[in-house]
Amino acid sequence: MQVMPTELLSKISRSPAPSPSRELVVHTLPAREKCAFSIVVPTFNESHNLAELIAQLKPAIASEVGDSYEIIVVDDNSPDGTWQVAAELAAEDSHIIAIRRTAERGLATAVVRGWQVASGDLLGVIDADLQHPPEIIANLISALKQQNADIAIASREAEGGGTSDWSLLRLMISRGSRALGKALLPGVLGSVSDPMTGFFVVRRAAIQDVVLAPCGYKILVELLVRTRLKNIVEVGYVFRSRQRGESKASPKIFLDYIQHLFRLRATVRALRAEQAAPAD
Repeated sequence: MQVMPTELLSKISRSPAPSPSRELVVHTLPAREKCAFSIVVPTFNESHNLAELIAQLKPAIASEVGDSYEIIVVDDNSPDGTWQVAAELAAEDSHIIAIRRTAERGLATAVVRGWQVASGDLLGVIDADLQHPPEIIANLISALKQQNADIAIASREAEGGGTSDWSLLRLMISRGSRALGKALLPGVLGSVSDPMTGFFVVRRAAIQDVVLAPCGYKILVELLVRTRLKNIVEVGYVFRSRQRGESKASPKIFLDYIQHLFRLRATVRALRAEQAAPAD
């Protein structure tokens, strides 16, 4: 079978599979084409976790939005066949959309590519490894609605949050990364307790029509700098231990994060200089 650079494995009528050559922009949708909620699940070698994740996600989402939702799996051509599992699940359930990417890599870009085909007024993201508790999605949607927020962030540092059994080294790396981010971008990342989280729900209207340039795994810091997120609410959660599969944590992810921070710092400085410049 010939594999396209980005292959939509389940049929939807709203928009084509996103091409890697397209800008990373989440566009405005006509009201008639929208559903209440779309969540993206970026995957790589998560074939043993995906079905269980979706089974737990569906009732949590439905408790807040009823039947008006979609789950979009964006897989980076996993050697373990995660994309095949996603395609099989999508064939059985119209709420699921499966996308297989072969010419583009990275969690952050996978999230944006998923949002590009999404039809939700609210957009979410969750990891596939079950370390993000799926039931917390209901809390995020509820908190965003009740407080009329632009984004609801699942935080390990908010009340009720934490980590299960991280080693001292991993805790130090995580806390050091957060501290570095807040030092380099104090006016932006200082407004949230856990800027490295990859678990949140955001209003499409707050991020649409903005050109994004994420790097590596950390999509939230990109949104906080480049988009119109003003009213932010946090929901505490406990980060679980991985039960199946291998962790994606690596030194490269940390280096990508540092590179991304410096790039965003330059962006913030350029925007401030432009705003300070006298009008012609």
